[in-house]
Amino acid sequence: MKKVALIFGVTGQDGSYLAEFLLKKKYTVYGVIRRSSNPNTHRIDHIYQDRHDKKYNFRLCYGDLTDSLSVSQIINKTKPDEIYNLAAQSHVAVSFEIPEYTANTDALGALRILEIIKTIKSKKIKYYQAGTSEMFGKTKSKFQNEKTNFFPASPYGVAKLYSHWITINYRQAYNLYACNGILFNHESPRRGINFVTKKIITGLCDIKKNKQKILYLGNLYAKRDWGYAPDYCEAMWKILQQKKPDDYVIATGKTYSVKEFINFTCKYLNMNIRWKGFGTSECAINRFNNKIIIKIDKDYFRPVEVDYLLGDAKKARKVLKWKPKTSIHKLVQIMVDEELNLSK
Repeated sequence: MKKVALIFGVTGQDGSYLAEFLLKKKYTVYGVIRRSSNPNTHRIDHIYQDRHDKKYNFRLCYGDLTDSLSVSQIINKTKPDEIYNLAAQSHVAVSFEIPEYTANTDALGALRILEIIKTIKSKKIKYYQAGTSEMFGKTKSKFQNEKTNFFPASPYGVAKLYSHWITINYRQAYNLYACNGILFNHESPRRGINFVTKKIITGLCDIKKNKQKILYLGNLYAKRDWGYAPDYCEAMWKILQQKKPDDYVIATGKTYSVKEFINFTCKYLNMNIRWKGFGTSECAINRFNNKIIIKIDKDYFRPVEVDYLLGDAKKARKVLKWKPKTSIHKLVQIMVDEELNLSK
């Protein structure tokens, strides 16, 4: 009998890749989307199926994590074997602008799902909660793993920390199969344009094609552990295939600065640049024509900066038999190639 998976946040980067992955595993996949006048389904349009199709394995339903009634109706209607909660207001900087909405979606959204799972006695639903390295925030640890203390530095990080602990609490209190995946930064061509890696890739490609003159960025020296989203979606699935529910850090174990990511991108685009200046006056200059192509805008700095994150995924490597397949250089290549193809 086919397994049934329910994905909250199916229209996002991770949701779309996870849906593809599960469909290849012969799941029936239900994806939850929010109602809007302009549907945000471009990441999943290529796997969309008409409900009259005989092989109707990918199904969409309307719902919202801020609405417990819709969440309850969807879970009871779809009767999933596995629930993946990837839905969130996931932009760190934006979470400072809309902290209440961020908390309502990212923190209480998880609680709403867990409360409904708790009441269903007919089957043991496996639950995956999408965590984030931002929960570690201002940590002083050289590596961050499952035992590292959390120190979130944004409303987003704080809200995600609530969802992390409420998942553990419900697992212990009600014997739920509920797991946390603490995923470090992971990127792809489907990354949203307001995330720094996608902004860098798109901006530099447009500058290369003379469609844009200057790319404005914030903190060049923030260091992140960057992986490839499809690799990480496989890890999500593996987490729910274990005999016992548990929590796992998913990361590459390598960290690079924003500035290094820019340099990798420029190298692949054959853009020869040099850096000049310090602080907010630092800029990148195109050696070919001596024009400034990257400037710093202090408005892009966070109220509280997270300077350094580096994941230790030894537990995932050992227990899940998972390891990242894609280097940061290959990641840059994939993102740049797709950006250039789209522009054609």
